[in-house]
Amino acid sequence: MSAEMTVREYQGEVDEWIKSVGVRYFSELTNLAQLVEEVGEVARIMSRKYGEQSFKGDESCRELGDELADVFFVLTCIANQTEVDLTEVLRKNLEKKTRRDKKRHMDNPKLR
Repeated sequence: MSAEMTVREYQGEVDEWIKSVGVRYFSELTNLAQLVEEVGEVARIMSRKYGEQSFKGDESCRELGDELADVFFVLTCIANQTEVDLTEVLRKNLEKKTRRDKKRHMDNPKLR
């Protein structure tokens, strides 16, 4: 894996990894369950590192970045198996948010 990679390249690498190491994709519903599980692991770290929860045992050695990468991996698997081009939809989504929220957040006194 190169130091810099586009989202499209990552989608391709994940697809190759699944086919060579992972044998095949899990079903879409299994991957959804995997995604929820991985997001839960991110939530656990966030609530302990930035919230009021305490770490248990060796939990503190878990890295947020690694867990976020797990979320992105499973999300990429779901995109691949449902034929979603993440590069395209991420660009469109950011454009949508920009149009919708252009003034919304600037006009929010709670964000000052």
